Amino acid sequence: MIPGESEDLMVGFETSDDAAVYRLGEFAVLLTVDFFTPMVDDPYDFGRITAANALSDVYAMGGRPLTAMNLLAMPCSLPAEITARVLQGGADKVREAGAVIVGGHTIDDKEPKYGLSVMGICDPDKVVRNVGARVGDVLVLTKRLGVGILNTALKKGLETEESLAVVIESMAHLNRAASEAMVEVGVNAGTDITGFGLIGHAREMALGSGLAIEIDLAGVPMWPGVLEYSADGVKPGRTADVLAFLEPHVTWGPAGDDWRGVLADPQTSGGLLMAVSPERADALLAALAARGEEASVVGRAVAGEPGTITVI
Repeated sequence: MIPGESEDLMVGFETSDDAAVYRLGEFAVLLTVDFFTPMVDDPYDFGRITAANALSDVYAMGGRPLTAMNLLAMPCSLPAEITARVLQGGADKVREAGAVIVGGHTIDDKEPKYGLSVMGICDPDKVVRNVGARVGDVLVLTKRLGVGILNTALKKGLETEESLAVVIESMAHLNRAASEAMVEVGVNAGTDITGFGLIGHAREMALGSGLAIEIDLAGVPMWPGVLEYSADGVKPGRTADVLAFLEPHVTWGPAGDDWRGVLADPQTSGGLLMAVSPERADALLAALAARGEEASVVGRAVAGEPGTITVI
């Protein structure tokens, strides 16, 4: 049997989905792993942001996380109190999600890294994939863009953790409520916005769904100051790689270098991008608002060459 093939494997890595899905009796088991180097200085915030990001892959597919295992790489010379705070931040966020830490693995490494391997469950008939969008679908995004740019500003001393306190809380905010609204209303496709930015993950959805996507700049939400920082070249190093990869597939329209930096900005624990039929779009926005979730209509699925994006 070819590696990755199984009669019970519902979703593998063929469409770059957010988690693997394995059928186990009456349940669909969701399996994912994610880890990072520090994006903020505070070790507790680092732990909880990283945990929220790892848990997000389960939420993006409509699931409920059950267990998590720590992945920790730290220099042995680092004070034990710092490592403890990282693990405490992760454990508190996993507890908030209603899941439990069940162990993990540690290694000695020169550069700190932390993450989680997460297992969750879902109704097999309600798994949300990043493919399945239909022509005419409305694209709804939760959470504002620009956290990668702002984290870069933080590293350059242009911002402080105090000035970015609200942004840090957004990164640590679980996508649980957004996922619940998504499953309640019913969407055709969904994913979370992480390392490839809005434009990159929209491209994955478009390619896997066999259609094109339009992104409307007027609807794209972002944190204050992000567009100005982008115009000044304050961007994560990864942004250039994302833009170079996407260049053949994107018609940028009115988007200059400043907007391109925002649309391709790598998000750490970003929001959910959902493709919903037009007749259910208002219900989805209402369900998100009822749960206190910010949401914006950022575009639509259209007929066109699969995997192409047009910015309007």
